[in-house]
Amino acid sequence: MPENTPLLSVRDLSKTYQAASGPVEAIGSITFDVRPGELVCIVGPSGCGKTTLLKCLAGLLAPTSGSVTLDGAEVREPPKKMALVFQEYGRSLYPWLTVRDNVALPLKARGVPKAERQALVERAVEEVGLGHAMTTYPWQLSGGMQQRVAIARAVAYQPEILVMDEPFAAVDAQTRADLEDLVRRVWKDLGVTVLFVTHDIDESVYLGERVLVLSSSPTFVQEDLTVDLPAERDQLTTRALPRFTELRTHVYEQIQRAKRGEAVAATP
Repeated sequence: MPENTPLLSVRDLSKTYQAASGPVEAIGSITFDVRPGELVCIVGPSGCGKTTLLKCLAGLLAPTSGSVTLDGAEVREPPKKMALVFQEYGRSLYPWLTVRDNVALPLKARGVPKAERQALVERAVEEVGLGHAMTTYPWQLSGGMQQRVAIARAVAYQPEILVMDEPFAAVDAQTRADLEDLVRRVWKDLGVTVLFVTHDIDESVYLGERVLVLSSSPTFVQEDLTVDLPAERDQLTTRALPRFTELRTHVYEQIQRAKRGEAVAATP
């Protein structure tokens, strides 16, 4: 695929729910692209429809209008080229399966031969730093380690795009920092495209090459911000940069504008 050709393309996507009181417009109109190899973060006010958007992107929810295209094919059901990591990692892991078997599960369901499956699992588990815990069960691990298992399972699947829905919201601050660095390392080492949904402004700026700032509901893309921080980042040096402060302040101001209803859609 040519470098400038979008891997994921969202065009005029909208979603309206039918409630007892009448139609509820959750997403107004969203348009954006994600190119191969990008790490793009999505942030917006609480209740703006981030999870609804993600479900539409993943083929779990049909949009009312508009389209989602992945690698040239319209998404109408969960695409095989996409892997998801959810916030509630504990519910996505099977407690009676070991780390190795949890990570291998989607590969087994896809019919990947045993030898290839074992190699993919070992590489993914090593990538997230859990090579020593292959035979451990999820309930024997901390929350941060369980989320590493969920990430390893997604990585082993070898998706073209990895979509993450507020995956670190339930862990403590130190673990969150470690997992943020893990995501950037996996992204660089494996060359996977990442779409990362978060409510944390600082996290969006630290992780992303771009930050899509959403408006309040009915949602649209208020700003598509390029994050011009150094490619090599660490928690101490990067967050101490004046430019980091400028960017996170700008995103915060945009979200406050959205809450006050002052937002204007970004020009595509």
